[in-house]
Amino acid sequence: MISKGCEQCAKGGKMVLFVYGYCDQRDCFYCPLGENRKNVTDVYANERRVESDEDVLEEAHRMDALGTSITGGEPQEALDRTCHYLELVKDEFGEDHHTHLYTGITGGRENMRRLSEAGLDEIRFHPPYEQWGELHGTEWEDILYIAREEGLTPAFEIPGIRAEAEFLEFLDEGAAEFCNVNEFEMSQGNYRRMQEQGYELKEDHMSAVDGSREEILDVMGDHEQVYFCTSVFKDAAQHRRRLKRMARNVRREFDDVTDDGTLVYGKTHADPERFETLGVPEEFYTVKSNHVEVAWWLLEEMIEEGDLEDGEIVEQYPNYEGQVVERTPLA
Repeated sequence: MISKGCEQCAKGGKMVLFVYGYCDQRDCFYCPLGENRKNVTDVYANERRVESDEDVLEEAHRMDALGTSITGGEPQEALDRTCHYLELVKDEFGEDHHTHLYTGITGGRENMRRLSEAGLDEIRFHPPYEQWGELHGTEWEDILYIAREEGLTPAFEIPGIRAEAEFLEFLDEGAAEFCNVNEFEMSQGNYRRMQEQGYELKEDHMSAVDGSREEILDVMGDHEQVYFCTSVFKDAAQHRRRLKRMARNVRREFDDVTDDGTLVYGKTHADPERFETLGVPEEFYTVKSNHVEVAWWLLEEMIEEGDLEDGEIVEQYPNYEGQVVERTPLA
C-alpha cells in the first residue's frame, strides 16, 4: 500500500519541512542528520534554510508542491513550529494540500488535537527500536487510537533495521493505517556510530546498509498495508522528480532541462551590445551584472562561427541555492 503522502512524494511533489534539530528523549545511533541539522534550531524547507514564512511559501511554489512533510525534533518548540507551518501552508494552498508529520514521540491527546486543528492530515510514529515487539499495552498503542479519534490518520514509519511482525498486528487490528519501512541507510551523520554497531554498506552502494532488506521483505513485504521505500528510489526517483518540478517552474525560455532535473545554459563575458549587433532575439539571452546568460546551443554556435571568443556551458540545480553541477569551457 502507498499512502497519499507517499504517492505525492514519489511524484516529487512533497516539500520537506525540517522544523527542529534537537531530540530531548532520543539518541538513536542510526539518526541520519548531518552537522547542519542535528542539534540546531534552524528550519529548512527542502535544502533551503528558512529565514521567514515567505521563504517556506516561495519554496513550495518553486516546486509546485502537492503537500508538505514535516519532521525534526521533539521539544515543545518543535510542536509549536509544526502547528505554525501547518496553518501557513493550509492557508496558502487550501485543505487539499496534504500534510504529514514524522515523529519519534507519542505526544498525548492535547498535542494530537492541536496538530489536527492546525491542519495535519497524517501522523507517522517512529517508536524506539529497543521497544519493537513490545509496543502493545504501551503509550505507542494508545496514541494510535487517540490520533484517529482526533481526526488524524495514524501510521508507522520505521527504519529497516530488521523485520518486526508486531507492526503487522497493529495493521490487522485497525490501529494503524499503514507501515512505511525505509531501507536502512548510512550517512555522514551516522556512519561512525553505525560501524560501531557492526553495520556495513551494501556492496556497490552509496548509502544502503547490507543485510536487512531480504528479511524485511520476507516477513513484512507481502502485507498490503506495508510499503518498503528503497534508498535508490528516494535518490533516483523522488529527489530527481522534485528537481524536475522545480526546473519546469523556474526555467527561462532558453534553459534546457535535463533528465536529472538540472538546468543547462550558456554563459559568456562578452559585451551585451554584441548580441544586439548580431540580432540575437531577446528571448534567447539575459544580461547579468558582469556576464550574459544565453541558450547553450546558440553560444556554442556563435563561438564556432567566430562571433564570440569564448564562454562556457553551465549545468546547475534549479533550487534556491542554484549549485553548479558542471562547467564546460567553450573557445
